[in-house]
Amino acid sequence: MNRCYIPLLCALLIAGVSISHAQNKAAAVWPAAKANSWYKSHPWLTGADYIPHTAINQLEMWQADTFDPKTIDQEFGYAEGIGFNTMRVFLHSVAWSQDPKGFKSRLNQFLDIAAKHHITPMLVFFDDCWNKTPKQGLQPAPKPGVHNSGWMQDPGQPASEDAAIFPALEKYVKDILTSFAHDKRILLWDLYNEPGNGGKKDKSLPLLTKIFQWAKEVDPDQPISAGLWSWELETLNTFQVTHSDVITYHDYEELPWHLRVVQILKSYGRPLICTEYMARPRNSLFSTILPMLKKENVGAINWGFVSGKTNTIYAWDTPIPDGSEPAVWFHDIFRADGTPYKQEEVNLIKQLNEKK
Repeated sequence: MNRCYIPLLCALLIAGVSISHAQNKAAAVWPAAKANSWYKSHPWLTGADYIPHTAINQLEMWQADTFDPKTIDQEFGYAEGIGFNTMRVFLHSVAWSQDPKGFKSRLNQFLDIAAKHHITPMLVFFDDCWNKTPKQGLQPAPKPGVHNSGWMQDPGQPASEDAAIFPALEKYVKDILTSFAHDKRILLWDLYNEPGNGGKKDKSLPLLTKIFQWAKEVDPDQPISAGLWSWELETLNTFQVTHSDVITYHDYEELPWHLRVVQILKSYGRPLICTEYMARPRNSLFSTILPMLKKENVGAINWGFVSGKTNTIYAWDTPIPDGSEPAVWFHDIFRADGTPYKQEEVNLIKQLNEKK
């Protein structure tokens, strides 16, 4: 009874959050009926948080010198082969600032590759996770055995708290949203990954508030969201759940506790998409979580796809300094050559996706 779903419920009740409150206080949010109609127009959503195995972070993925469409095409072939129909993909404002036109050209090329493989990705703007100071140019080499040793926050820390840079960030966000606002190759805009992480807590609220404002000023055809991830961040959770067209969330717990989170969030009457799950040593497994999410009609996007420079086969807090392979992979489904880490997992994913 003391697991995450109880703090979540308490936080929402204390905040006075309800469906009617959300609709009254955030008129620009899609009506629940529109959100549910949108969700029903898609097959059950399954996929992974994606970065090619050749990139250590979002900058290496998107900068002109290291953009790798050949690898993306190959790896999206693996995704299509197991029936995945979406991928969650992080953008980065620093890559855009170097060359906005070139960045959008690469994004367009990426979306063409995704469409070729019948994948409709969701795109992520800001991010409060991992390294604090993103810099353009050559990215760091991976630290052996260290999970996400080179992943970069966006816009960074303390940059995300600096209102003086908000106009430049607004230009970035609105340029991307306006350019792709009617693009059917995009599923959803995930505006801010784990706001408040990195010890920021409510210091992320001003930028979170601004990016929702900017997105609604553009008013793209696709829904917008920002995923719940820490039930203790009451103020941020209240804002996120009441301003998102579709409710997204992260959960790395085992089955009973994850299911309770789903049951609570369903009370909002909106579609649910889990945009991060699956950490094997924590007992968040494909074998238990994925069937439940399908039964509950919740979109399922696990962290990690092909093992590579991000080192996400290693656990968050358990580095292996000699870089040897862990006994149990933390995340990821495939090795770089397309071989499954566990064939039985791939078989289950294909079965649930009705992929022969």
